[in-house]
Amino acid sequence: MTAQIPRIDPDRLLARLDAFAAIGATARGGVNRQALTEGDREARALLASLGQARGFLVEQDACANLFLRRAGTDAALPPLLLGSHLDTQPTGGRFDGALGVLAGFEVLEALEDAGVTSPRAVELAVWTNEEGSRFLPGCMGSQAFSAGEIPAGWTNILGADGARFGDELAATLGALSGVPFRPLGGPIAAYIELHIEQGPVLEREDIAIGTVTGIQGTRWLEAVLTGAAAHAGTTPPAYRRDPMAAAAAALHALAGVMAGDAAARLTVGRIHAEPGSINAVPERVAFTLDLRHPDAGALDAIEREVRAVVEAEAAKARCEAELRIVFDMAPAAFPPEMTALVEAAARDAGHAATRLVSGAFHDALFLARIAPSAMIFVPCRDGISHNEAEFVEPRFCIAGAETLLQATLSAQDVPRASS
Repeated sequence: MTAQIPRIDPDRLLARLDAFAAIGATARGGVNRQALTEGDREARALLASLGQARGFLVEQDACANLFLRRAGTDAALPPLLLGSHLDTQPTGGRFDGALGVLAGFEVLEALEDAGVTSPRAVELAVWTNEEGSRFLPGCMGSQAFSAGEIPAGWTNILGADGARFGDELAATLGALSGVPFRPLGGPIAAYIELHIEQGPVLEREDIAIGTVTGIQGTRWLEAVLTGAAAHAGTTPPAYRRDPMAAAAAALHALAGVMAGDAAARLTVGRIHAEPGSINAVPERVAFTLDLRHPDAGALDAIEREVRAVVEAEAAKARCEAELRIVFDMAPAAFPPEMTALVEAAARDAGHAATRLVSGAFHDALFLARIAPSAMIFVPCRDGISHNEAEFVEPRFCIAGAETLLQATLSAQDVPRASS
C-alpha cells in the first residue's frame, strides 16, 4: 500500500482518554490509580491489549516498564522512544501522565494507519511509579531503565499503605503473564515526552505548546530546631528557648531572600512540633524545605543561604539547628537541537509555541542522562494538577498529539547518544 500523510485521529484520542480515566475513577471526576495497584495493572493490561490488536510488539522489563514497539526497516538502529506514565496521585487527574502515554499510542496508530515506513523503530514506554505517591522515590521505572538495574534497596521499601514494593512489583509483572520480558535498559536514539504543563503560563498566554528547555533541580532539606519545652503561661519570652519562634523568623527571612530570584522556588510543605501541646512551648520543631532552581550553582547557593539563615535564627533563640538533605535531584538541560526539533514540529502542526523550564521533575530527567531528550507541554486549566479538578481542553490534547507526531517524524534522523 502507498504511504499516506499520517494524521492524528482526534475522536480516537479523546475516547481513549475517557476510557483510561474510568480506571480508578473517583466520585469527584479525578483518578486514583496509584503505582502497582490493581487499577494500574488494569490500565497496563488495556494498553497492552490495544497494542497487540494493532500488531505492535508488547514487552515489559523487570521494573514493570511496559513497551509497545512499531518496527522500523533497520533493526540495527536504536529506537526512538516516546513515553510517560499511567500511575496517578491518590486524588489525581485524568491527564497527568495518561495524556503522554495515549498521545504516544495515537502516534503509533497514526503511523500504522498511514502505512508509513521508518528506518528506526518507534517505541512507547509506560514508566513505573512516576508519581511516587505510594512508593518513594518517584520515577522508579525511568531511573531503573537509565541505570540498567533496579537498586537493591528498593525491594523492601514499604508504601504509604504498608505494601512491600518487591511484592507489588512481582504481582504487577505476573498480571501480564502473556507479555514477554526484555532486558532492563538498552540503547535509544532519542526520547520525547508529552506532558501537561502543571502550571499557568501556557493557558494565560493562550499558547498551545510549550517547548521545554530543561528541568529545574530539586533539593529537599529537613530542618530540626531544638530548644526547651516550657509552660506557655508562666515562662516570659526572655527566658524561652523557643524553636517555633526561631523557625517562623527563619522562614520570614528566607521569603525575602527568594524574592530576589524569579527562577528560585522555596516551599515549606510540612511542620511538626513536639510535644505538640497547645499550652506548651515546643521542645523540637522540624520542617521541610523544597528548594528548586534550573541552575545547579544557584541551587547550591540557595542551600547555603537557607542553612545560614536557619542557623542564625536558631542561635538568636538559643536553640540548636540541624539541617540534612533528604532528596537531591540535579537539574537537566535538554539539547538545543531537541528543543528546536519540538519548536519546528509545533510550527509544522500549525501551533504556536514558547519555551519553558519545567518546574516539576519527570521521567525525561532520567532519560536525558542516556539519550538526547525533549519534552512537550500543553496547557492545563488554571495550572491545576495532582488534583481531581485537573483539566486539559480537547483542542490542547489534540495539539500536543499533533506536535508529538511531527516531532516523531523529524526525530528519525537524531543520532544515537554517545555512551
